[in-house]
Amino acid sequence: MELIQLNPYDPSQAFPSLENALTEPDGLLAVGGCLSVKRLINAYKNGIFPWYNPDEPILWWSPNPRLIVTPDRLKISRSLAKVIRQQRFELSINRAFSLVIKSCRSSREKAEGTWISEEMMHAYQQLHHQGVAHSVEAWSQGQLVGGLYGVAIGQVFFGESMFHTQTNASKVVFVHLIQLLQQWGYQLIDCQVHSDHLVSLGAYEIDRNHFIRQLNTYCNQPPLPSAWKNA
Repeated sequence: MELIQLNPYDPSQAFPSLENALTEPDGLLAVGGCLSVKRLINAYKNGIFPWYNPDEPILWWSPNPRLIVTPDRLKISRSLAKVIRQQRFELSINRAFSLVIKSCRSSREKAEGTWISEEMMHAYQQLHHQGVAHSVEAWSQGQLVGGLYGVAIGQVFFGESMFHTQTNASKVVFVHLIQLLQQWGYQLIDCQVHSDHLVSLGAYEIDRNHFIRQLNTYCNQPPLPSAWKNA
């Protein structure tokens, strides 16, 4: 099946039906387009996200199944609970969005290479300026040692990437995020694709059609007004 080419000059252009997504590679749906705020928000609301290498055109994905976590399914091991009680890290929200995304990029580059190009960083910083993308940070002695970022629409948080430079920092950040989201009335956290790390924290896979039905409900329901403002 030939991939649909998106118009880079028309951020309002609709995405193709998810039925057109390839099974190999899993979930590849379309190519091209742009990373404008409007295009990205439309993508997330429809269960689609961009992922591509710096030397590739923009690729859009909607894998099946989808990895998610709901606040009621969060798992905290005894060892992690002990770390949290010890308050080893100072936690914050949206204090250092740019630094978090740069750190996610650096950690990926050291491992297997990264999809977080300069273009991607700029796009998500624009989402952050619009109050749509957010970060959670862990600090130790004034240094950023862990964090994650993602996109919040309605009562859904779409996780993008996380990093840590100290053991357990990213796990503590993830737990802090889920607990805050639960307080704010969020119903669903998208984790995209299978990860043993996230499964250990309570993430599980669901059918894509089920995922989309949940998005259609929860993306149109607002969280509590205090969400993200006073954290």
